[in-house]
Amino acid sequence: MSPCGNRPNGRYPECVTFPVVGMVGGGQLARMTHEAGIPLGIRFKLLSDTPQDSAAQVVGDVVVGDYRDLDTLRAFAHGCDVITFDHEHVPTEHLRALEADGLPVRPGPDALVHAQDKGVMREKLTAIGVPCPRHRIVSDPADVAAFAAEGARPGQGAAEGDGTGEDDGFPVILKTVRGGYDGKGVWFVRSEAEAAEPFKAGVPVLAEEKVDFVRELAANVVRSPHGQAVAYPVVESRQVDGVCDTVIAPAPDLDEELAGQAQELALRVADELGVVGHLAVELFETRDADGTPKVLVNELAMRPHNSGHWTQDGAVTSQFANHVRAVLDLPLGDPRPRAPWTAMVNVLGGDYPDMYSAYLHCMARDPQLKIHMYGKDVKPGRKVGHVNTYGDDLDDVLERARHAAGYLRGTIVE
Repeated sequence: MSPCGNRPNGRYPECVTFPVVGMVGGGQLARMTHEAGIPLGIRFKLLSDTPQDSAAQVVGDVVVGDYRDLDTLRAFAHGCDVITFDHEHVPTEHLRALEADGLPVRPGPDALVHAQDKGVMREKLTAIGVPCPRHRIVSDPADVAAFAAEGARPGQGAAEGDGTGEDDGFPVILKTVRGGYDGKGVWFVRSEAEAAEPFKAGVPVLAEEKVDFVRELAANVVRSPHGQAVAYPVVESRQVDGVCDTVIAPAPDLDEELAGQAQELALRVADELGVVGHLAVELFETRDADGTPKVLVNELAMRPHNSGHWTQDGAVTSQFANHVRAVLDLPLGDPRPRAPWTAMVNVLGGDYPDMYSAYLHCMARDPQLKIHMYGKDVKPGRKVGHVNTYGDDLDDVLERARHAAGYLRGTIVE
């Protein structure tokens, strides 16, 4: 990576050149990953959709262009030592072309396709014995009804308890195999008639059983090219309208054995799929028929993830710093928590656009509060930042985080 070469006879080279990380995508994940690379002396080059994107506001070397265009990608990659991402939407064939040009792409296309395509992901996880919800690709609403019926339980009554004594297997979850996130591209359907909408776009649709889960968890791990891997504590992720609202680290009252199983599962998935960088494995905590707790894999993300934002202030080494280390094949940092409890609450846009004036109240009320804003215009429901709190008492930590996020949004006024 350095034109200066190694130290001759133990002497320092005449110059020192640090590697350049090319980040495709200009969102908040790229912004925070860039921040984590600054203390390491790592230089960043950004491919951003617009000059106003979150990361484009803070990264010095920005190329504005379309990541879906191969010529743009190749031109951007010139001068980079490695390419990584803040989203999974770059066409797989483009990533293969970059690899053919001799440029390290991390995670590589063979791994990333499992985060890009839910059908491919489910097929692979099932093949390697990873527990998943019942699922299959469906072709039309009638096929959805057939899938639902395959999971029907005789004598249990209809899905909404209409007293018929018949179970048609509904409701089920439908997902577009590519492009969905934060509740987009996901439908909760209660009948064959309701299943028509997902097929209008003409893209493959994945049907999954509706899992009767206790709560949602996430296991975050990081893996380097030479196989070193670290695992963060398993967290509880609380969703509101399909969007992550609160993350608690570690997950409260989680069975110690189950937590270990979830970490081992995430590490195995990272190894089996050849992931390089950060991997978030979103999980359902559920129960066997005899009440034994277990986990099922819901989704995969091969980049820094919302469920790992707590690590910025709550872990010895953040997910962002470890992602940078991994893609450069540097030794990974310590993932252990700094405090017994850390909470992350997302700040969503509302009807109160002037969040800056709310800082005074939040900072004065809680000097230990950590506020992270993304430089985005405030729009209702849009993720514009998050807050982290930590401490010895979980109730106190949660109250502080929720108050700050609510005050910044304008839903709390005192």
